[in-house]
Amino acid sequence: MTSAQIAAALPAHAVTSIDNVPFPRIASGKVREIFDLGDALLLVASDRLSAFDVILPDGIPGKGILLNQISLWWFAQTTHLIVNHLLPDQAGEFARRGITDRDLRLRSMIVRKLKPLTIECVVRGYLVGSGWSSYKKTGEVCGHVLPAGLRQADRLPSPLFTPTTKAPKGEHDEPINDAQGATAVGAALYEKVKSVSLALYQLGHDRAAKAGMILADTKFEFGTDAAGNLVLIDEVLTPDSSRYWPADGYRPDCSPPSYDKQFVRDHLLVINWNQTPPAPRLPASVIKGTQEKYLAAMKNLLG
Repeated sequence: MTSAQIAAALPAHAVTSIDNVPFPRIASGKVREIFDLGDALLLVASDRLSAFDVILPDGIPGKGILLNQISLWWFAQTTHLIVNHLLPDQAGEFARRGITDRDLRLRSMIVRKLKPLTIECVVRGYLVGSGWSSYKKTGEVCGHVLPAGLRQADRLPSPLFTPTTKAPKGEHDEPINDAQGATAVGAALYEKVKSVSLALYQLGHDRAAKAGMILADTKFEFGTDAAGNLVLIDEVLTPDSSRYWPADGYRPDCSPPSYDKQFVRDHLLVINWNQTPPAPRLPASVIKGTQEKYLAAMKNLLG
């Protein structure tokens, strides 16, 4: 689908619960629902939005469709680097299983059953967010010693692989070093994960540059099949898993504007929410502004 077709298919109201699926639900995350198809899984991206690890009462209309379609596009761009979890011929898989609802199809993917790794794979190309906070205190980011005198949002000398634990729902992921990562998944697999993550980030950064954006950092997830082969899973290089900046508005020594839910976080910081449930309702202007951020990222990437 083209970006114009995707934009035209977005619902008028946020779809925050996925109830029209005739398959067993086996997991529910902050955004995605997972259903068991027997020989495969159905991953459905809702329009839910979380901030500071709390799911907000208001979703963003069509956000799940945008995330899913961006992921599908990136999966197609990265097959030369690593295989992914998608079953081939998604349209045929939907038809074979009787999934005909257009909205559900647009926000879903049918994937192989794999064993997820117990770490999340973060790559940072710029000094921002928690990395900037750590650097100001220690001169390091997740154990990587950096040159003195760097500014907020400066491009790093080279991208850093900074994995984290996978925390249970409601808890925060914790940074881990290379030794801890190797212990968690095995030394050989860890080195492969690290190499592939850095290659994926570089590809994403270069493609984003052609679209007038900067990929500041991103998070990947991987699984293994029965033979132990590494597979890219979940979502990839979306505005929910990545920090994109408009290239024409970039300058260091500040936190640049981004194509993601930072727009919502900024609003919640201004109103001094204590970042514990229940979360406040979002004004219509913030919902619309956030949707426009996701839409802009999708249009820039897909053309």
